[in-house]
Amino acid sequence: MTTLLVRARAVDRRDQALDLDAFCVAARLHPDLVRRLVALGLLDAEIDPAGRYLLSATAVARAARIERLRRDLGVTYAASGVVLDLLDRICELERLLRVRGGRS
Repeated sequence: MTTLLVRARAVDRRDQALDLDAFCVAARLHPDLVRRLVALGLLDAEIDPAGRYLLSATAVARAARIERLRRDLGVTYAASGVVLDLLDRICELERLLRVRGGRS
């Protein structure tokens, strides 16, 4: 099974963003859960003056990772941030090793 390692970033442009409904359909999550993940800092979202959420399309993969951690390993949402940060760091270190290994 392949797992995407995605680092969520703030939404930069509206044309690359999904509104809350579209994001929930793509991620197969309830809107209240998505709002909770944003409040916990696990997903980055831009909230416009009307209170509408805009999320990056790349955050769909991050949301899926959060759900897999909860479902398969019993990791709480609050602890998911630490686990995701560690996974991102491991990914970065592996990338650096590949780059460094290519120079030898």
